[in-house]
Amino acid sequence: MAGAAKFAALALTGCAAAQINSISGALSNAKLRLIGEVRLPHQLQYQGTVVGGLSGIDFDAASGTLYLLSDDGGSQSPPRFYTARLQLTAAGLGDIELTGVTFLQGVSTPDPEAIRWHAGSQSVFWTSEGNAAKLAAPTLHQSGLDGSLQRTWALPAMFDFGLTSGPRINKTLEGLAIAPDGQTAWLAMEAALREDGPVPGLGVPGGPCRFTQIDLTSGKFLRQIAYQPDATPRAPSPANASADNGVTEILMLDAHRMLVLERAYMAGLGPAARNSLRVYQIDTRQGSSTLDVTALRSGNFAAPAKSLVADFSDYPALTQLDNTEGMAWGPLLANGNRSLLFISDDNFSTQQITQLLAFEFTN
Repeated sequence: MAGAAKFAALALTGCAAAQINSISGALSNAKLRLIGEVRLPHQLQYQGTVVGGLSGIDFDAASGTLYLLSDDGGSQSPPRFYTARLQLTAAGLGDIELTGVTFLQGVSTPDPEAIRWHAGSQSVFWTSEGNAAKLAAPTLHQSGLDGSLQRTWALPAMFDFGLTSGPRINKTLEGLAIAPDGQTAWLAMEAALREDGPVPGLGVPGGPCRFTQIDLTSGKFLRQIAYQPDATPRAPSPANASADNGVTEILMLDAHRMLVLERAYMAGLGPAARNSLRVYQIDTRQGSSTLDVTALRSGNFAAPAKSLVADFSDYPALTQLDNTEGMAWGPLLANGNRSLLFISDDNFSTQQITQLLAFEFTN
């Protein structure tokens, strides 16, 4: 179609049928089989914009449309999401074809991070991390397919930026999951609030991340749970270089079970080692509600148990992992299984890649 751009998938030797990660735990027998990988060119120009910073992904099965959200607040191009089409079967991942770009309107200080297609309203929901310098708190937005702002939800006061409390800069609303019935959503923080504990370190898991459930009609916050992310898995180089781990996306498996993507970064390591990606499963009915807990401390809350679904280091065909921040269900495969998609945010850096990964999910 006019204005479209196609990009071919990389050949991943031996990954199609032979490679299955079957790590399971008490809650999950889920498995991921790597289908394929595609990378978009760095600084790709498309319809007057620079394609990059892709931190959110979702898929509309009815139309076959893929939604890709850029976290660029305007430094490269205006705040935006892209539409695309994907050729995907259980046997392999084919071309990705960009089909359009839509500019997000009506938000003065956007820092987009996660996007979800909402079939009931034929619109998209997306999160913004906010702007600490301007005291603009993290928010949830709803926009039409023309980019017009339809609604904004403010979060509880605990998510307001403060000098010694509230969210850490650039570690706020990274994850968004909408329930299968479209009535509620979960909002996930990347890291702990300042009053809830430190960020993870080497061998130290840090404080818990708050996941908050909201009724999308009334705007009422229904429940909040505290999710415990892993410690940073490897030491950076040198040892005093930057390293962290946090939650970058969440996705509903059904009405209550949720997939959680954790991404770690260890500076100074090579392309195969500087990022760690792990997918966990939790049950949102587990754990205590923390909506009324001012500061999370050992003994005043219970976190839900989590079970490892996949550690991406177990897939040798993936020679480079990157800053993966988006996770979504993709097309249903011919055998009835769901596909699971991931997208990485290259931060518009020549040292990083925009990588789309496709897996077959069995449960």
